[in-house]
Amino acid sequence: MNNSINIAIAGATGYVGIQLLKILIKHPKAKIVYLCAKKSIGKKINSFDKTIKNKLPKISNVSKIKWNKINVIFTALPDGEAQKIASKIPKNIKLIDLSGDFRLNDHNQYKKWYGINFYNKSLINKSLYSITEFSKDLIKKKKIISCPGCYPTSVQLPLIPLLKAKLISTKNIIIDSKSGYSGAGKNIKKKFNFVNMFNSVSAYGVGGHKHMAEIDQELSKVSNKKIKVLFTPHLIPMFRGILSTIYLDITNKTSARKIYIYLKNYHKNNHFVKIKKLNSNLGTGEVINTNYCKISICEDRNNKKIIILSAIDNLIKGASGQAVQNMNVAFNLNETCGLI
Repeated sequence: MNNSINIAIAGATGYVGIQLLKILIKHPKAKIVYLCAKKSIGKKINSFDKTIKNKLPKISNVSKIKWNKINVIFTALPDGEAQKIASKIPKNIKLIDLSGDFRLNDHNQYKKWYGINFYNKSLINKSLYSITEFSKDLIKKKKIISCPGCYPTSVQLPLIPLLKAKLISTKNIIIDSKSGYSGAGKNIKKKFNFVNMFNSVSAYGVGGHKHMAEIDQELSKVSNKKIKVLFTPHLIPMFRGILSTIYLDITNKTSARKIYIYLKNYHKNNHFVKIKKLNSNLGTGEVINTNYCKISICEDRNNKKIIILSAIDNLIKGASGQAVQNMNVAFNLNETCGLI
């Protein structure tokens, strides 16, 4: 295969699929072999984004893929679809999924939070939930790589190290996240009926957003305690970007400054995670169109609490960029390849 990574993208015409394609076009080792979707068969991809000038395959159905022609398939499809594809592909093909299909370890929880049955339970053991910074040693071992949701990515990058080190309490974790509307996908107007949606801030999924299960699962794993976070997401009138504000109780032996030092040291070799100076302001403008997560630890007037700010681009570090980062590690490339 000429030392290239031959790639198929299923769900190529959505926001995430288009962003993924834009990254892979510039990736020195990536070769786009198939662009797939359920609709628009035979159309050119630049009919969905005029900025794409490269000569690329026309849109085809997944059923037309010749598996011996590719090394990896990215699935950026509605929940439930990646499972079906995973059941059909040969063992030597890596599947990197950007939906929620393989994020939960318990198929019963999948039914509860996603509202549909899990298609093939045996696939769970073949999959890996992978924020690259935490799973570099495991990515090569699994056939299916599940990319976390955008909100959970912004939350876990600061919290997992702190929970492992027992620097924060497992109780009263409050997360207030705000996202650009691209996170809801192309059919946002069908999903939401908020009045003046593009001119106002709107809370949604209050008390029951599906990403809560994913956050609870992963935080509980590292702390060895059952954690249930309070999480409320909001759509804001901009296209992309996430800012999560996380309110935490800290243990008696620590402080915001100690947590800042610890987190900065923990992530010192993680290129895409940047810890700002203590008590720094932070906005999504600092990470838009990048694969970076920027984090700020802030003191509260109550010295038993801290506030953590975490910002990512939901379409890149929260989706397509993280997927490519996972691919790079899986294929023995520098994880920054094609992303800086």
